[in-house]
Amino acid sequence: MSCPTARRDPRRWPWLIVVAALIALIVADRNGWLLVRHADDMATYHGARAQVVRVIDGDTIEIDIPDPREDRPVTRLRLWGVDCPEIAKPDQPAEPFADEAAAMTRSLAGGQVISLRLESHRTRGEYGRLLAHVELPDRSSLNEALLAGGYAEADDRWPHSLLGRYAQLQRTARRQSVGLWSDLASHASAGR
Repeated sequence: MSCPTARRDPRRWPWLIVVAALIALIVADRNGWLLVRHADDMATYHGARAQVVRVIDGDTIEIDIPDPREDRPVTRLRLWGVDCPEIAKPDQPAEPFADEAAAMTRSLAGGQVISLRLESHRTRGEYGRLLAHVELPDRSSLNEALLAGGYAEADDRWPHSLLGRYAQLQRTARRQSVGLWSDLASHASAGR
């Protein structure tokens, strides 16, 4: 005698597959893994010129292009491949050189019309911010200026086309003991 609950209903499997696929699509969408989003970002922002309307910190700015993905009137942009010290937050003090990094970004890019270059394999960071290499009006790179001045570290969490160049700029700044690296050098010598 077989128990009725022990039998598997073959009609349930297609529904389970559909539900699993929907969950996978939702996760992919939330993480920006769907190619449509990358294509939309590339079409909207790659090569675009935009005005910087706000400098949040050394490596995060807002530009005057509405962000349809985040449903905001401006787009929040994270500089590709650089990591500046964190500014003060209500629950933590500013990291060394955070204010100087933000001031440098403000002086070079604040209110300026910049050009954006995206990487097609990843257009958004973990918090939904657009990832971009930023060209300033004089055709220099904001990302590179922060690294060369010692106000950022080369960020290799995600591979990008300028990873080697950015690492070299960081090594040079470190050798020259500028910015972050001068602070580290003075702390290291004070501890001896």
